[in-house]
Amino acid sequence: MNGAITPHVAPAQPPAHAREFSMQFTSTPRGARLARRLVSHRLDEWGYPYGSTPNETITLIAAELTANAVRHGHVPGRDFHLRLTASPSPTPAPAPTATLRIEVADTRTERRPAHEVADTPPPLHEESGRGLYLVARLADRWGVAPRVAAPGKQVWAELHLPSVGPGAGPA
Repeated sequence: MNGAITPHVAPAQPPAHAREFSMQFTSTPRGARLARRLVSHRLDEWGYPYGSTPNETITLIAAELTANAVRHGHVPGRDFHLRLTASPSPTPAPAPTATLRIEVADTRTERRPAHEVADTPPPLHEESGRGLYLVARLADRWGVAPRVAAPGKQVWAELHLPSVGPGAGPA
């Protein structure tokens, strides 16, 4: 995992053969915790079992992105939206691969995460500021894009890994 940042705009819809989980959550710590738990559960259902590296990695990324949406993207009375997709990678490879993608959208337009923040580890004495640094190190790609058809932003991350399940597509 290289942690490279690419200025990529999220596609509006996943490919038709992708698996998708999408839900709105209250912009509270409880909503962030529920989102993290449901991501882990959905990945387990898709063939990435609890305790596996893909499940733990995407769940940690979900925890960081949802916590940021609650802490930095909160607008009173507005929820955050999470979308998780698993789809076969479009490029041919010797072994089938899949892309797990997580997107967290909030309605705060003016507070966009800076890519430079994710490139530099925070000082050890700081109590916060490690979330995007972790996301950048764990994900194969990540970025920020404007929300489609709504005010706000979407922070996303992707993890590329071997496919699981029959037919080598996402389970």
